[in-house]
Amino acid sequence: MHMGFGKRLKKARQDKGISQSELGKLVGVHYTQIGRYESKGVKPSGDVLAKMASALGVTSEFLMSGSHQEQAQASLTDRELLSQFQRVEQLPTDKKAIVKELLESFLLKYDIQQRMA
Repeated sequence: MHMGFGKRLKKARQDKGISQSELGKLVGVHYTQIGRYESKGVKPSGDVLAKMASALGVTSEFLMSGSHQEQAQASLTDRELLSQFQRVEQLPTDKKAIVKELLESFLLKYDIQQRMA
């Protein structure tokens, strides 16, 4: 069964046991916007997506695309990159957070450049 972004967001939020209002406060958006993300198919900005993923203990990729395992198997064909991600996964939590923040910043910058091109 394939779930869309809104359903994955809602399930992750419910699994974490927090309300739309609580999630909204955590990520800096009104709870009605969380409802729009969950039921209307509205997609958040990269910044809000990253904050939601962090607050829910999941990855942005999971929210956007589904299972990170499925995603990794389906699209991560660059063996060197896969090896690097596996090494990063073994790092202490604080070091992993730095790598994730750097990667998220790079990807956000790339997305903005693509939109402006």
